[in-house]
Order: sequence, then structure tokens, then C-alpha cells
Amino acid sequence: MNIDNKDLNLLRVFHVVYQERNASRAAERLALSQPALSHKLAKLRHEMGDPLFVRAPRGLTPTPRAHELAPQVQALVGDIEAFYHRSEGSNFLSRNERLHLFTTDYLEQSLLPGLLPRLRAQAPGVILITHNTRGQLPREELEKGSCDLAIAGFYDELPDTLRQQRLFSEDFVVLASRHNPHLNGGALGLEQFLACEHLLTTLTGDLHGRVDRALEARGLRRRIAAGLSSFLAPTRLVRDSAFLLTCLRSVAEEAAQRDPDLQIHPLPIDLPRVEVKQIWHERTDADPLRRWLRQQIQQVSARSGSLIAGSDGP
Repeated sequence: MNIDNKDLNLLRVFHVVYQERNASRAAERLALSQPALSHKLAKLRHEMGDPLFVRAPRGLTPTPRAHELAPQVQALVGDIEAFYHRSEGSNFLSRNERLHLFTTDYLEQSLLPGLLPRLRAQAPGVILITHNTRGQLPREELEKGSCDLAIAGFYDELPDTLRQQRLFSEDFVVLASRHNPHLNGGALGLEQFLACEHLLTTLTGDLHGRVDRALEARGLRRRIAAGLSSFLAPTRLVRDSAFLLTCLRSVAEEAAQRDPDLQIHPLPIDLPRVEVKQIWHERTDADPLRRWLRQQIQQVSARSGSLIAGSDGP
């Protein structure tokens, strides 16, 4: 077989179509018209002697032969992209791209004020788009390329194809109103903790969080008044109420600085600290633009001292 009569660009076509499983999205990523993509797919099918992708109700379904080829093609395309990226030098900051970050509302508030000015000053062609991680690792999005980076405090047991970097760790505290009738201006012990109703941040709808599992191990339960999908809203509901909110320290400190009615108390049970990490797919590990973004996030995170990045609520 002679490589001279092969169109190596078809490998990237295969790679993108396999990731997207949708002709319209693949054509958009490849900057091709639909007829041009169809033409390239026809050539690809002829070269491989297999349909590769067949139409399905929700897009395209890879054939067994396509699944077999996918890991090899991904490695080849990744090596070629890495070669050209290394050849770019500092020009990668002039690229026009959209980078997708999956995280939480509080991280958007904490991280973006330090991150966006860096992006605008050094990489003005980059548009950052954030998505709610919804309490789960966006594994499919990372694998397909629709997520460039995910930041949270609940990503454990990652597959080998994902890379990670620890940003910081945080402990839990309790946020309460100065006028909470169960506290009477005093310290918060376990008895007072259990006497109150609690607000809970839940990104998945699960009301059985870290605190509840720790209490359950001691034969105890707390009363949940509401589970909310935001890290920001619960802190506002604590004001002038009998509610307690167990949250990460930086969430409580930001709320207490904003509202003098709020007080921070030590959590009367032991919980392990949350390890906040940024996660990316191995295929983007060598990309200089995305590597640069990860470096900026690490630097902003270190300079800020402490940023909350979305552990599912305690």
C-alpha cells in the first residue's frame, strides 16, 4: 500500500464524525458544507471498505469497523495536531477558538474575574463558554471534545484517558444567622446543629450528602428544609432564619463579608477536606492553547488563595 495516494485529511474527518455522531455538528467543526462532508465520507468509506457510519434516528451510528479504527485514528490525529501545535511557538494565543469549561455557578463568580482579563489581554480571539457540571463528571463531553476542561471537587476514580491537576483543598463550615433562635448568639454544638433545619446544595437532586452520611454513621439524622441547585442562593436564604447551611469555607466567607447578619461556625462533625481539581482529556494534553488556559486557571486559583469549584453539596 502506497501512502502517496492516500488523503490523510480523511483521518481527521473520521475522527470528528466519530466524536460528534452527527453530520451537521461534524461539518461545522470541520468548516465544511454538508455536501463536502458527504463527499469526504464517501471517499473514506471506499478506502476503508466499510460504511463506517450509518444513519440513525438521532444522528450517525458507528459500525463495528469504525469502533475498531477509532483508537488508532485518535492517536494518529493527536500526534499530528501536537506536532503542528509545537511548531506554532507563541502564535497559539492568536487562535480564534471557543473553549468550553464545565464547572459551577460559584466558580464562575470566583474564577472569572481573574481569568477573563488574562484571556482578553493575551488571547483576544478566545471565547470562554461555561456550562453547569450538574454534579457529574462530563466524561462523554470530554471524550467528544465539547468540553475542554472540567473543574470540581467530586471527580474521583477517573479513567486512564483523563488527566488531572489539583488546584486547592477546602474544609466545611456552617453558615447561620446571628438571630438563629437555636443558637442564642452562642457556639454551635452538635445538639444545636440537629435542632435546626438545613439547606442543602444538591447538583443532582440527591438530599443525602456528605453531612448526612457522617451523621448516619453515628445513628443521627438532620432535617432538610430544601435542596437547591445553586451554591449562591442558599447563602441568601440563611439571613434572619433558623436555617443552617453547611458549605465550603470560601462560600461562607464571601457570604459573611456581604451580609453582616451571617456568622460562620465550625462544623460539629468531622468531614474530609474537598480536593478541587481541573480535569481534561489526554487528546488535549499537548495543545498549547488549552495548556496555557490550565496554567492561567492554576495561577488565578493560587493567587486567589481559595476558590470553590463545585463539590456536590454537603
